[in-house]
Amino acid sequence: MLNNQRVLVVDDDKNICEIVRLYLDKEGFEVVIANDGQTAIDLFKQKTPSVVVLDVMLPKMDGFQVCREIRRVSNIPIIMLTAKGETFDKVLGLELGADDYMVKPFENKELVARIKAILRRYDPKDNSDKEVVYPNIIINLTNYELKINGASVDIPPKELELLYFLATNPNKVFTREQLLETVWGFDYFGDSRTVDVHVKRLREKLEKAGENVNWQLKTVWGVGYKFEVK
Repeated sequence: MLNNQRVLVVDDDKNICEIVRLYLDKEGFEVVIANDGQTAIDLFKQKTPSVVVLDVMLPKMDGFQVCREIRRVSNIPIIMLTAKGETFDKVLGLELGADDYMVKPFENKELVARIKAILRRYDPKDNSDKEVVYPNIIINLTNYELKINGASVDIPPKELELLYFLATNPNKVFTREQLLETVWGFDYFGDSRTVDVHVKRLREKLEKAGENVNWQLKTVWGVGYKFEVK
């Protein structure tokens, strides 16, 4: 179940932290709290959480900086919180490697649902023997590994899940809404920019495979995306 799953909650609003802790405690999670960015980094290194819930506006080091620091050493799931709701904040967080975002004020039950969904997808026990291979690329969902030209490529979990889903359905076009629903795995309240950001980041990584391959991550204008195999 969720035993031994540790959540690092990072927010300078102590009331929000305590309310989130109550909800997560009921679900059997262990909760670690940080009220500033530097403490978040320190606790991340000490406690090795399973998922991070990370506010954008923090003292000492903002959430974007914390996200960058975590992504340098780990691909564990990160859910970012923003009180603003501007597209800029959402897109920037996703470009830095966050897996999801929620806009304050949020429903605590929805936050718990998103944490559970992310952990289910991230848990390698639920993804045994899932691998797809094309020329110059191996996408492995068992150990969350992407290899291009034989070399491992660092990739956030959500990007890998999106790539794996498209690659296991070659030449099939999916709308942004279908990808949000299928890959994110729950009633996602984001916008289509979420998918666009992840595809952009994937393309930057896939360029390393070179041009002499029979596949590409292709935009179907007015519809969505597909993993095209010739």
